[in-house]
Amino acid sequence: MARYRGPVEKIERRLGVSLGLKGERRLAGKSALEKRPFPPGQHGQRRAKVSEYGLQLKEKQKAKFMYGISEKQFRRLFQEANAQAGNTGENLIKLLERRLDNVVYRMGFATTRRFARQLVSHGHVLVDGKKVNIPSYRVKAGQKIEIREKSKNNPQIQRAIELTNQTGIVPWVDVDKDKVFGIFTRIPEREEVQIPVEERMIVEFYSK
Repeated sequence: MARYRGPVEKIERRLGVSLGLKGERRLAGKSALEKRPFPPGQHGQRRAKVSEYGLQLKEKQKAKFMYGISEKQFRRLFQEANAQAGNTGENLIKLLERRLDNVVYRMGFATTRRFARQLVSHGHVLVDGKKVNIPSYRVKAGQKIEIREKSKNNPQIQRAIELTNQTGIVPWVDVDKDKVFGIFTRIPEREEVQIPVEERMIVEFYSK
């Protein structure tokens, strides 16, 4: 299945949680989820009993849509996480957090991961001084991520940086807002990653 490119607010309403897909609209309290906190469609306000499988699928969908990756990519990442030593669910979240598009988003250079992915794909991002246009590129601790010189004054990037005064920046990156670069100082611990996902249920979903 290809990456979802439809209306993202419908996804948040369907899953019943904010996944950070609309950036500034969410911060301004204008997201569709806040206005209509029920699933879309004619029968959206009906209460339906959800099976254990349905709950597990929902958690997997949350993570997949939040990080903006395809089903095939997500399954591959899970298999890699499962092959590593330690807790599979925590390994999965750490792998997702190391994606270049996510790191650009975490550094505050984009209001959403979708925009961060566009910045990477269109060649606006440098890793240790070299252009990298692969959103799934896995960032290592200590690597420098910066917006190329010609793009640093992009209004959307500047607005994203401005909004970090409101949203804050995660503790595992060190960012110079004026020079528009940051260092991915370390891989975060699971408890530091504030996302509305229960990875334990994702592990159960794939373990069937």
